[in-house]
Amino acid sequence: MELKEAIQRRRTTNRAFLKKPVSEEHIRELIYAANRAPSHFNSQPWDFILIQDREMRNKIGDIAADSMKQLIGKGDFFKRYQKYFRFGKKEIENDKSGIHVDRIPAPLRPFISKVFGPTGIKVMNSLKVPSILGRDQGKIVRESPLLLAFMLKKSEYRPGEKSGIYSLISMGAALENLWLTATSLGMGIQFVSTPMEVPQNWQKILKLLAVPDSHELMAIYRLGYTSESIKRPTIDWVSDQRREFEDLVSFEFFGNRSRPQAGK
Repeated sequence: MELKEAIQRRRTTNRAFLKKPVSEEHIRELIYAANRAPSHFNSQPWDFILIQDREMRNKIGDIAADSMKQLIGKGDFFKRYQKYFRFGKKEIENDKSGIHVDRIPAPLRPFISKVFGPTGIKVMNSLKVPSILGRDQGKIVRESPLLLAFMLKKSEYRPGEKSGIYSLISMGAALENLWLTATSLGMGIQFVSTPMEVPQNWQKILKLLAVPDSHELMAIYRLGYTSESIKRPTIDWVSDQRREFEDLVSFEFFGNRSRPQAGK
């Protein structure tokens, strides 16, 4: 697969993966790609934990499920991320960012406009949405053939200092290398973010993975081989829309949308 095609095809995979182990060859290819990313003075500030053991995946899946249930049930998730949700084509056309929630169970559709209102949490809980999303989250994490924990060395990642910024830039480059490589191999990736949103659950993850004091656990991803034949989650979204070139670019100074004439 050519680079441009991989960039165009790269997606967050919300659905389950094929019940097929990720090959050793592909695992090495993914880590090689990540480690080829640029880093400040070639510091290579990252380390990875590969999680394939079923019992470990089950434990992380249980934590992810509980985290999702708490976030939705208490309304924290929607309070934090309300501005990113879009529920119709008109919203998508007006704003090219955010996520388009295009798959919703029929009983929930009439109440979708109330999700962010004062009665939203009650409606969501009465329809058992937290349990549904928690169940789905736990299942896809447990059944993912590979989980990857991304860590940064605290000797390089020092928030508040320049090294902290440089390390985060390097991390982004490493993740994109890994993601594009996964796409080229017929694999998908999803950020397992919910445990990070619940502090006590994130501590459980740190303990489970035996993350040392010398490292900061930055993120956990689930990976596996994809297939369009696999059913989408009960509640799902897409995010294919992107802002246009003219909306992204200024010339010479911020806010100047006029392209300079040739030769001037």
